[in-house]
Amino acid sequence: MRRPTGRLFATRLWVTGAATAAIMAVIGPLAGLLWAKIAPPVTFVIVQGEALLADPEGQGPIGTDARFALITLVAGILCGVAAYLAGGRGNDVALLLGLAAGGCAAAVLAWKTGHMIGLGGFQDAVRNARDGTEVTGVADLRATGVLMFWPVSAVAAYGLLEVAVRRLPPGDRGDGGAGEADEVGGDEFDLESAPTGGDVDGPER
Repeated sequence: MRRPTGRLFATRLWVTGAATAAIMAVIGPLAGLLWAKIAPPVTFVIVQGEALLADPEGQGPIGTDARFALITLVAGILCGVAAYLAGGRGNDVALLLGLAAGGCAAAVLAWKTGHMIGLGGFQDAVRNARDGTEVTGVADLRATGVLMFWPVSAVAAYGLLEVAVRRLPPGDRGDGGAGEADEVGGDEFDLESAPTGGDVDGPER
């Protein structure tokens, strides 16, 4: 089957990349809900109407960032594997671009969604609490660099599978052609095209 060329091929690449990014973006809020559920509680103390960390050196904020990093790392690997298994050989560039863009969008959406869970109640508690009151905060990222875990792990998983599996290039299905080895009766021999305009066995005598 011949590959589409020109405008049709470019359109297919755009559609493939956009669909990949959109699917990953939809997964982002789901990851955010999971993060909000498993994030460790972080305690704040109210000082002059502002919420300050009760224990700046505590493990709560670190654990919150670490769990977000773990969720996005696993999600990125799964997305990369799924894209590789679902995509065709001619879609590599589109899929990689979709994984990168979609991973960034999904990570940001996961962060914002998880942070929104319980945010209204936390803000009300801060407004109405007296100085010295301790309140439990909501999930939030402090090390925002972990947002890159999702796109990087997705692209890396796809690339590692490409290196390990090495899919056949487009149009190569193992069919022998002129000058290539073919098998007949279990043995290999070379089929060469006969020269045009003359007899293979030479001129007759």
